[in-house]
Parts: sequence; structure tokens; C-alpha cells
Amino acid sequence: MLSRLAQVTVILLILTSTVVFSKETPVSVLVNVEVQTDALTSSQLRKIFSMRQTVWPDGQPIIVFVLKTESAAHQALCKDVLKMFPYQIERLWNKLAYSGLGDKPTELSNQKEMLEKLQQTPGAIGYMLNINSGNKIKKIEVVGE
Repeated sequence: MLSRLAQVTVILLILTSTVVFSKETPVSVLVNVEVQTDALTSSQLRKIFSMRQTVWPDGQPIIVFVLKTESAAHQALCKDVLKMFPYQIERLWNKLAYSGLGDKPTELSNQKEMLEKLQQTPGAIGYMLNINSGNKIKKIEVVGE
């Protein structure tokens, strides 16, 4: 029979794992309202944010905006949505830029600037913490893998 301490430990582990696995990510992937897509998979988002997919299905160019690597929103996007570490995506961007095969995404300083760029730029995609669709932007649903 389990000791009282072991029983309490098991219960705490079960509760903790339930909280960790049921956590919803606070980051929202957002696009300009003119983008004709409402949902993307993590795999599609990895292609877009790693600059391997450069056009939307309707042929419109994808303009990628990102926040600084150390920002909480960028960390959440990489880990929770793209299923990558921030240094991995940064390495992909550097490889593209330094090899001459492509450009890095446009880095913005804060969420206010991100909101303005997403509203003003047709084909734009970006992300922010704790925000939903609004004026000239819409939230993309992240579905499956």
C-alpha cells in the first residue's frame, strides 16, 4: 500500500499534468482582413513563418511580421503554435538571408506596431498576445498538425 506522502505526490502529479496539458496558448495568429484563409495547421504556419511559403492560396504575397525574439508573444508563438524553439526559427531566417535565397520577416518593436502593420498591409500575417479579430484584422484558427 502506498504511503500517505506517495499518495499525495501522485495526486499532485496528476493535477499538475492536467493543468499543463489543458493550458490554452495566449498567443493569437492574426492576418489582414483581406486574406482569404480562416484556419491553418501548425505545419502550414511553420512554412509561412520560416519563409518557405510566400504566397496565399489566392496568389496574394504573404508579408510576415514578427516581434523581437525575447518577447513573450514570440516565445509563445514558437513553442505553442509552431512547435519550435525560437533559436531554430532564427537560424532558418539567418540561413535564408545570408545565403541570398530569401529575406527575414519584418521585425517590429511592440504589439501596437504589429496591430498597425497587420491592419495596413494586405496579405500580412503576425501574432499578438490576448487579442481577437478586430478592425481590419482577423484571428486565424490553428487546427491539427
